[in-house]
Amino acid sequence: MRLTLLGTGDARQVPVYGCECQACIRARFDERLRRRPCCALIECGDQRWLIDSGLADLTERFPPRSFNGVLQTHYHADHAQGLLHLRWGQGLVIPVHGPVDPEGLADLYKHPGILDFNQPFEAFETRSFGALNVTALPLLHSKPTLGYLLEGEGRRIAYLTDTVGLPPATTAWLQRQPLDVLVLDCSMPPQPQAPRNHNDLNLAMQCIDELQPEKAVLTHVGHTFDAWLIAHRAELPGNVSVGFDGNVL
Repeated sequence: MRLTLLGTGDARQVPVYGCECQACIRARFDERLRRRPCCALIECGDQRWLIDSGLADLTERFPPRSFNGVLQTHYHADHAQGLLHLRWGQGLVIPVHGPVDPEGLADLYKHPGILDFNQPFEAFETRSFGALNVTALPLLHSKPTLGYLLEGEGRRIAYLTDTVGLPPATTAWLQRQPLDVLVLDCSMPPQPQAPRNHNDLNLAMQCIDELQPEKAVLTHVGHTFDAWLIAHRAELPGNVSVGFDGNVL
C-alpha cells in the first residue's frame, strides 16, 4: 500500500500571496518548499483513489480511468475545487464518497456531470474496494468532515485532516489496533490558546500520544508553522515528520 501526499498546504497554501515571512520568501525561490492544497493518492492492489480534490489541475495530472474515484473528506473549496472542472468530462462516471453534507460545494450537486455523489459515508462505515478497506471517521471541523482509515496488504494508515483534536469515538476506534502511519492535520505552530478549527502542534502531539502510531506525518501545514520549523524542526520527536508535496509513504 502506498500513500502519496499530492499537496500538504492549508487553505492559503505556501507561499501566501503578499506575505514576506521567511517561509514564504524561501518557497518562492525553491519549488520544493511550496505547499499546494491538501490532498493525497492511496494505491493498494489495483485500486487508486484520490483523497480530496483541491488541486485545480486534476484533469492534467490524471488521465481518464487512471483512478477509481475520490474519497472526499469535506467540501471546503481548498479540498474540493478540482471537482468543478473534473465534472465536465465525458465518457465515464467517477464515484465521490464523502460525508453527508446537504450543501456540498457551489452547484456540484445540481450539476454533477460525470461525478456520482449518491453514496455518502455514514460514521464508522467500512467499504471494501478490492484489496483496500476504507473506514469513515468523524472529525471536528466547521463543516461535516471525515477522516479515513485505510487498510490493506497488512498495513493501516489513518488520514485525518481537517480537524481540531479528535472526537472521543474516533480516538477509541483507532486505538483498537496499532497504526503504521498517522497523517494528521497540523496547521499552526504551538499556540497560547487552543485553536478553533485546525490543530496546532500542541493538539497534534496530543493526538499522536493518544494513538501511538509507528510513524506520524503532519500535513495541512500553514506558512506560520513552516516559519516556526526553520528554527525548531529538531524539537519534533523521532517518529514525527512534516510532510511535503510529493511525499511517498
